[in-house]
Amino acid sequence: GTNNIAGVIGLGAATHYIQHLLDNPETHKQEQALTQYALDSLQKIPEITIYGPVNTIERLGVISFNLKGIHGHDVAQILAQNHVAVRAGHHCAQPLMKLLGVSSTVRLSLACYNTQADIDQLIKALHQAIAIFNS
Repeated sequence: GTNNIAGVIGLGAATHYIQHLLDNPETHKQEQALTQYALDSLQKIPEITIYGPVNTIERLGVISFNLKGIHGHDVAQILAQNHVAVRAGHHCAQPLMKLLGVSSTVRLSLACYNTQADIDQLIKALHQAIAIFNS
């Protein structure tokens, strides 16, 4: 059959775009600032447990957390209903989950296309989840 020429061209363009982002110090600085904003915002929620460092020196734009008494899949469902995309589960890291004493976590992944408004929407939706499950 015919080779997927359009796919190869698209992959090349995507690779070029990602390489440009990775080589740009402003992209890293923006992601770092957004990650810190997310960490600071999440820490204001008393029911939250954040796994890993709470500073951007020791972490990238990935934050795993749980809300006390609410399963990660339930949190993810409420977030999805509020247009916030996260991943929930054991993230193929069952030994780590066992070590942490949890069955799952919610994982937020930030990138150059995210904004503070996205984090604000996340926080709003987390408060909604807390209200639903603690009523």
